[in-house]
Amino acid sequence: MNGALEFLKNLGPARLAAMGVVTALLIGFFAFVITRATAPVMAPLYSDLSDADSSAIVKDLEAQGVAYELRRDGSQILVPKDKALRLRMKLAEKGIPAGGNVGWEIFDKSDALGTTSFVQNINHLRALEGELSRTIRSIDRVQAARVHLVIPERQVFQREKKEPTASIALKLRGQLDPGQIRAIQHMVAAAVEGLKPTRVSIVDEAGRLLASGEGEDPNGLVAATLQERTSAYEARLENQIESIVGSIVGPGRVRVHVAAELDFNRVTQTSDTFDPNGQVVRSTQTKEENSSNASTEKGVTVANQVPGAGADQNGPGSKEASNTSEETVNYEISKTTRTEILEAGRLKKVSVALLVDGVYQTGPAGEVAYQPRSKEDLDRIGALVRSAVGFDEKRGDLVEVVNLRFAEGPAAVPLDSQKTGLAALLDFGREDIVRFAELGALVLMTLLVLLFAVRPLINRVLAPEAAALATAGETAEAEQGGVAGAVQLGADGLPIALPGGVGGADLALAGESGQHPTHARLEEAKALGAVQAGSIKKIGEMIEDTPHEAAAIIRGWLNEAAA
Repeated sequence: MNGALEFLKNLGPARLAAMGVVTALLIGFFAFVITRATAPVMAPLYSDLSDADSSAIVKDLEAQGVAYELRRDGSQILVPKDKALRLRMKLAEKGIPAGGNVGWEIFDKSDALGTTSFVQNINHLRALEGELSRTIRSIDRVQAARVHLVIPERQVFQREKKEPTASIALKLRGQLDPGQIRAIQHMVAAAVEGLKPTRVSIVDEAGRLLASGEGEDPNGLVAATLQERTSAYEARLENQIESIVGSIVGPGRVRVHVAAELDFNRVTQTSDTFDPNGQVVRSTQTKEENSSNASTEKGVTVANQVPGAGADQNGPGSKEASNTSEETVNYEISKTTRTEILEAGRLKKVSVALLVDGVYQTGPAGEVAYQPRSKEDLDRIGALVRSAVGFDEKRGDLVEVVNLRFAEGPAAVPLDSQKTGLAALLDFGREDIVRFAELGALVLMTLLVLLFAVRPLINRVLAPEAAALATAGETAEAEQGGVAGAVQLGADGLPIALPGGVGGADLALAGESGQHPTHARLEEAKALGAVQAGSIKKIGEMIEDTPHEAAAIIRGWLNEAAA
């Protein structure tokens, strides 16, 4: 303890203060390094959140005591990766995030007894708009959506009923194709009673009109629909042909183009067919008439004018009789009435252009040789294509199969096998690489701080101690050698000068030996230097073994010399 106190006294207050500041900075730096190295990997919990949703999520995370990070002005929240899925499920159970819109949960905590019908209708409209916004936002490429519904109230004595309308504002990631726009229109129209898809207008965040909502547009909407139906039919045939032929020639070794001509005329045909052989007696009517008529021809004479004249005296007469027979037979002839409606979209003609690559063979030296396909293979491929597209020669269909060499040869892609052993351990993902890079940067920063901050600080602190040890070594050397003032060593340990302390005995010794005095002095200096070097080496080893005891001894010597 005395040595430690003496050591602190020798350092001085300024040096101690500097050491304290640097030590505090180093402790803070290493605490930061340890914290970053042991910090959990953060993963996004939710992104593109509204301020209300971010506030609700942060409040819930703080209540659970979960660490989180806010980025992108609070629109993105990061949590530990191992807790992300569980937190999403818990928040979903609470209806968070709500997407910035109020849905059907608006009726969960409402007091129905004290609510008027007007407020209930408004809440119903808000809930319907919020739910539609959430549904639209679930579509790919739609980042945010707002829905406004106009549902007119039905009047009691109003004959004409106004149709409801809807307007939608979208914030997109990219662009929507016409099919997706119509899908949004139909989805909203199906959710609102009486709303037609053509009464739904859609705009994007740039103010571009995606759907007018002014009713049917036969020139634009129908034309786009027909074109899309043709493109969809062609794409379906291309995928079917490519999947069949690709399994034969290899993936990426076939190109298909289909040109289809569809008939979009809607035709209604009605035909009546009569079968003359299918006669059936429906009714029979028979009519017979018998009639007779007798007549006499009488002249005015005296005889027939006399009263009491006989009947036979009437003279000659005539009699008429007729028989009439009539029969009416009604026949029912079988009749077939057929009404046929030919819907739009019938195939009129299809043309298929198929380009296949040849065969590549690897030679003994590793070279790749191209070989065209045989005519037999091309005929078989053509037969498969005709069967796939429903080829009809009467309709004018055309299928052309051509074998040409592609500009790029097939890439040698090894089969994806499951990695095991060391390969599985070294199979790092993107997140692992980023984590290793972060840890490597922390290790590099630590080494730089140790080399350029901690090491110079230790050297500066121990500088007075090293000077004291050097002074103690010189004193011990003078006492042991007896001639400390006679020889002065340079930086390399060799004598650089001889003082005048050498007596006559030395000169006499030099004279007896027959050597020159200067040479004798040099020899003697060399011997003394060797002794001093050995002594310094021993003292150095002792100081390295017990530095504190050596420092205490040197301080004692200095105090005695000062006294």
